[in-house]
Amino acid sequence: MPESLGEKTEAATPKKLEQSRERGQVAKSQDLSAAVGLVVATVLIVAYGGTLVERFAFMLRSVFENEIAGDPLFAPDALDSFSESMVHAVLLMVPVLVVSFLAAYVVQFIQVGWLFTTKPLKPNFGKLDPVKGTKRLFDTKNLVKTLVNVLKLIFVISIAWAVIAARLPRLAALPSLEVGGAMWLVGVTVLEVAAAMAVLLLTLALIDWIYQKWQHQRDQRMTKQEVKEERRSMEGDVETKRRRSRMYSEIARQQVQAGTPTADVIVTNPTHFSVAIRYDGEAMTAPTVVSKGADLLAFQIRQIAESHGIPIVERPPLARALYHGTDVGQQVAPEHYAAVAEVLAYVYRLDADAREKAGVGAA
Repeated sequence: MPESLGEKTEAATPKKLEQSRERGQVAKSQDLSAAVGLVVATVLIVAYGGTLVERFAFMLRSVFENEIAGDPLFAPDALDSFSESMVHAVLLMVPVLVVSFLAAYVVQFIQVGWLFTTKPLKPNFGKLDPVKGTKRLFDTKNLVKTLVNVLKLIFVISIAWAVIAARLPRLAALPSLEVGGAMWLVGVTVLEVAAAMAVLLLTLALIDWIYQKWQHQRDQRMTKQEVKEERRSMEGDVETKRRRSRMYSEIARQQVQAGTPTADVIVTNPTHFSVAIRYDGEAMTAPTVVSKGADLLAFQIRQIAESHGIPIVERPPLARALYHGTDVGQQVAPEHYAAVAEVLAYVYRLDADAREKAGVGAA
């Protein structure tokens, strides 16, 4: 049997997944970031490339025409010209860098969410073991990954060659074209190659992301014994919980047996809840709950009350409120004074009537 062999056949529990996440073990595709980066770069070339080229050309023209930082043939002025040119170049590239950073961040956030951990940075000297390193080189997972990367490279080269081959006759005529026409043809060709590769890599990256999520769930699987041990650590030992439950039940029964006979009245639901109330005007400032119970304990309270001649009054809303809102030994809450007083007054009238009848009978 797989479970007897300790094979991982169970899906990972939320706790196991959270612990893996804290260690930086999450499902993500590195190819997806690269593919989205290429898509963003292609879009930026189309949307911002012409403006970027014009501004760079204007900057170079200004330098060569001595409009920036003096004479470029004079060493100090040449350094100033270079520095100012670099500042202009950086400012021109800021929009591209910001958009690229945001795209990379969004891709990582979609895959992983917000995650900050330093555990993957801790040194693991076990990885320096040459024997284990050699085994990892020939591990099935690494071999499959290498094969997939080779196939990706073949696909990329094939797509690039297909696009270039379609324009090969025109590219062969580049020497006969003017500079502007030649640059335009090269630029369009490069853009078509980039667009085709972006679509291909994005498709492969999405497939890889789905595969990485599946592989991560598979790697995080647990054995039946691991699931049992985790449940035991979270919920406590089952036998201990049973003993504790029996102990609480015994304490509740003792409270019912000791407190119920001292009550003045039993307020019931009528079947689910029973609450025993006692009031001594000389010793108490308010009525007190001396016992309470639900289901079986409620039935036992009614049995004890009947054997001791204690009145049982059905007041479902009051019984539920007292059961959930007042512990044994506590006085009832002020908001229940009126309802409890009405019940006690009813009981006292019953006692008075019973005594009066007993007196008449005796006479």
